[in-house]
Amino acid sequence: MTRAQLIAAFVAALLGLAVLELVRRRKLSEEFSLLWVVASLGAVLLAFWTGLLTAITRALGALYETSTIFFFGILFVLVVLVYYAVKLTALTQEVRRLAQEAALLRLQLEEAERAGRPGREDAGGRE
Repeated sequence: MTRAQLIAAFVAALLGLAVLELVRRRKLSEEFSLLWVVASLGAVLLAFWTGLLTAITRALGALYETSTIFFFGILFVLVVLVYYAVKLTALTQEVRRLAQEAALLRLQLEEAERAGRPGREDAGGRE
């Protein structure tokens, strides 16, 4: 095994352990950690099974194994970006819906207070 393979395996193992620790401390949800665990397992697999990396490189028509590694790295980053963009969009829509619901509830509360207490402007004590 070459020194580069050992370094790649070590870095991938550290990434996997870091992800598991973040999940354990509830800093990273299980949903998001799946992507990172798969990436670290893929890196370990390619680090130990060089024949697979060579075969993938030839199948892609690349000249060097490093080109294949960079290709998959960029592909991984793109997948992560799209995944996070989808999650961010869903969260933005949820925040908008909750803000609208809170505004409607506040309006209903103010109307109920005005109807129930003549002479007072609102429940905050301001008149």
